[in-house]
Amino acid sequence: MDRGKLLLVGAGGHCHSVLDSIDRSVYTDIAIVDIPDKIGQLIYDIPIVGSDADIKQLYLQGYRQGFITLGSVGSPQKRIGICNSMKVMGFSFPVIIDPTAIVSFNGTVIEEGVFIGKGAIVNTGVELGMCSIINSGAVIDHDTKIGEFVHVSPGVSLSGSVIIGDYSHVGTGSSVIHRIEIGKNTTIGAGSVVVRNIPENVIAFGNPCKIRQEREK
Repeated sequence: MDRGKLLLVGAGGHCHSVLDSIDRSVYTDIAIVDIPDKIGQLIYDIPIVGSDADIKQLYLQGYRQGFITLGSVGSPQKRIGICNSMKVMGFSFPVIIDPTAIVSFNGTVIEEGVFIGKGAIVNTGVELGMCSIINSGAVIDHDTKIGEFVHVSPGVSLSGSVIIGDYSHVGTGSSVIHRIEIGKNTTIGAGSVVVRNIPENVIAFGNPCKIRQEREK
């Protein structure tokens, strides 16, 4: 296995952000897979070498580390499916942290496949679940727990001891006050101010944030 090889899955906007944050001294051989029509194109200087159907072959060629660069606006289900299939193949998933992010490692737990973007702040005692996205400029204060495949969008502010359930999405510029709990598979709309707990499987937004719609489980 060549430890410098990294396979990115998805060539959209999130891929651009991840590529701009990767330490090229660590990953010296990066490739991307996307839809067949994009094969042969470049994202910056990185080639799109195949589609999802080629992931197993690329694993056999030494790409043993992977990263899901498909975005998760709306639903993370496709990200989850790709990750699960790659884990069965034997892929591992590194943590990618932009060099401009400020991350405390005092009591902090960051699981595999996490992305922390530009200017984000992750304070002490935070837990970040597998393949979660902490996007540009987000602030995750002390002792907050973020579930797996959660997307915390740009400019979100989470106060201390907040809990975000698995598969949930917190929209751009939203604020969540201290000790609030947001359930699994819930979407918080952009610009919301969350001052009370929000259950699982709902869409909620506004100031103050209120439940607007039930969503499929």
